[in-house]
Amino acid sequence: MRIHNGLKGMVLLCLIGASASFGAAGAGDWPQFRGPNRDGHSGDKGLLDQWPSGGPRLVWKTNGLGGGYSSVSVANGRIYTMGDGADSSSVHALDLSGKHVWMAKLGKIGGGGGYPGPRCTPTVDGGMVYAMGQFGDLICVEAETGKEVWRKNMRKDFAGQGGGWGYTESPLIDGDRLLCTPGGRDGTMAALNKKTGEVIWRSTDWKDEAQYSSIIVEEIGGARQYIQLTGNSAAGVAAKDGKLLWRADRKGRTATIPTPIYHDNHVYVTSGYGVGCNLFKVTPGSEFSAEQVYANNVMVNHHGGVILHGDYLYGYSDGKGWVCQEFKTGKMVWSDKKLGKGSITYADGHFYLRDEGSQGTVALIEASPEAYKEKGRFPQPDRSEKNSWPHPVVTGGKLYLRDQDLLFCYDVKK
Repeated sequence: MRIHNGLKGMVLLCLIGASASFGAAGAGDWPQFRGPNRDGHSGDKGLLDQWPSGGPRLVWKTNGLGGGYSSVSVANGRIYTMGDGADSSSVHALDLSGKHVWMAKLGKIGGGGGYPGPRCTPTVDGGMVYAMGQFGDLICVEAETGKEVWRKNMRKDFAGQGGGWGYTESPLIDGDRLLCTPGGRDGTMAALNKKTGEVIWRSTDWKDEAQYSSIIVEEIGGARQYIQLTGNSAAGVAAKDGKLLWRADRKGRTATIPTPIYHDNHVYVTSGYGVGCNLFKVTPGSEFSAEQVYANNVMVNHHGGVILHGDYLYGYSDGKGWVCQEFKTGKMVWSDKKLGKGSITYADGHFYLRDEGSQGTVALIEASPEAYKEKGRFPQPDRSEKNSWPHPVVTGGKLYLRDQDLLFCYDVKK
């Protein structure tokens, strides 16, 4: 590991993190995939609105994380991620200087249809870390020590059925429950006791196979529900008992990956391989219903994610480049090909875009429906030979980029 400039500040942050309790994640943390609200939004303020030539300052770089496509979660002074080592897939904990704190074995290595390694981003809650491996191993470990508390397996324990690229979803914690998507005949979705891993309910009236998306939680018409996307449908499941509240037929192709987006009684979904995007209006009542508002190919998002900001959606669309799309109508607002296909994160009025290609270029653009307005870019150093698929994370004034065995930390504070 090489530690760069800013060591004194990092040490101070580590001391603060070490003294923090390992309870609920802090207000400025990024405790799960796509951030605190699973919408790709960081709450950070006072960030650079123009990058210097060569990009923001690299604070540190660390290695030893293994192979795979896991991004990072950051909570209570710790960074959590996953990777394939020599003989095991593992969860890793680091401090805010990039120093390794502990490693917890998860399951076997490899898998994933030619793309070995885990894809899940760990979820941090209540002093615990929850993570899922590519073969469906789900574990709960202590956030402070990495000691295993319980483990389950999607296929062995829940008769789960999923796609050929393995399990990729990041677990959702809601109150005392962990939500996950085993898929198959016993129910697409499962609610587990987060303390023990025991089943609370299965969505027995919804039996789609799992794909690669992650669950979100919302309240519609006073009914708390979990929304998920599969290769056959988008659906909402009642939080209290797993009852299917609504389901909208929506056929995917090959792999259905991006996380659903909810706003104002509407659910937006998109996927790649030419399928495109759909908006469904969900009407609550004694019986819920879902009606399609539009379906088009303005946003054909493979897996880099889409973010709703204001009245507009932003993300990479296969064949069109980076796209701004009107949420209510589905109309194209602008498209631009100045940067290649990749993933997206929002912070302080800007989007952080990460090209998955050879240089792994990261760009800063204004979060604006007016046009693609770039405010700086830099190529990621020490690129692996793999696609840089892990989503960028912005929290605590830092930008985190994971690339296989490596993790980079950049200072993006003014």
